[in-house]
Amino acid sequence: MLKTPDHQVAGHEAGLGKLGPLIDDSGRFYKPLQGDNRGSEEVAFYESFSSNTNIPEHIRKFFPIYHGTKIMKASTGSDHPHIVLQDLTSARANPSVMDIKIGSRTWAPGASEAYIAKCLKKDRESTSIPLGFRLSGMQVFINDESGFYKPHRNYIRKTDPNDVRLLLRKFVSSNPSAEMETGSSLGPDCSLASFVYGGPNGILAQLLELKAWFEDQTVYHFYACSFLFIFEKRLALKDARSNAEVKLIDFAHVIDGNGVIDHNFLGGLCSLIKFISDILSETKECNGTNGQVEL
Repeated sequence: MLKTPDHQVAGHEAGLGKLGPLIDDSGRFYKPLQGDNRGSEEVAFYESFSSNTNIPEHIRKFFPIYHGTKIMKASTGSDHPHIVLQDLTSARANPSVMDIKIGSRTWAPGASEAYIAKCLKKDRESTSIPLGFRLSGMQVFINDESGFYKPHRNYIRKTDPNDVRLLLRKFVSSNPSAEMETGSSLGPDCSLASFVYGGPNGILAQLLELKAWFEDQTVYHFYACSFLFIFEKRLALKDARSNAEVKLIDFAHVIDGNGVIDHNFLGGLCSLIKFISDILSETKECNGTNGQVEL
């Protein structure tokens, strides 16, 4: 049985006659192909990536599993082609999720003037240009009684660098909503930072693994792609170790790298690494826990 995703924090949403993604109970995610060649370009990337023998196996884990395409009943009620992917949150009961669009430039060469103007407006109104990345959406599970802290997308998209730093801290805090409402000077407690961001399997270690690949790979240039950060609070508290995952998503604007390093993506990735590393350093100084990895 198909339904709308429970934990979508960014992107096109299904409903009110609009095309949007659907999921089923088997762990699959059905993304409707976009128009203006974006859908076909994304399919072409997945086909290329899946068959490319030069992609290291340890890098493939950062990409959703691709199950091909399928024409099926869309959220609008009409038949429409979909990309069939792994549902990245299906194995988690109450996942905390953050969507981060990478790159100071979010349009690919060859885009229309109208599309460039649209993207440039968003890049200038957000932190894409000054930081090389911007937050697109997030939810943080608090507890069964309070549910999720989920700031409005419009607020997130127009955040400044200080807001971004605050939201990255809130993502790993047990009190993500309290300070914004009360104005407390204490700030987010970052109680899960060492479990989620730190450690040998945490988000920082995974980003550093990707950084090493992007410093070398010249096969693709990833414009307007996003990172998904995912973890489950109960598992982190129970096991006292990271269950966090980093995934790359949204490949409608990937182009051939032509033997050149993807500096646009790499620059944004390095900037994000610096923000997360700083949070871990601050957390370590405050509570004496070691959540860091070798830089």
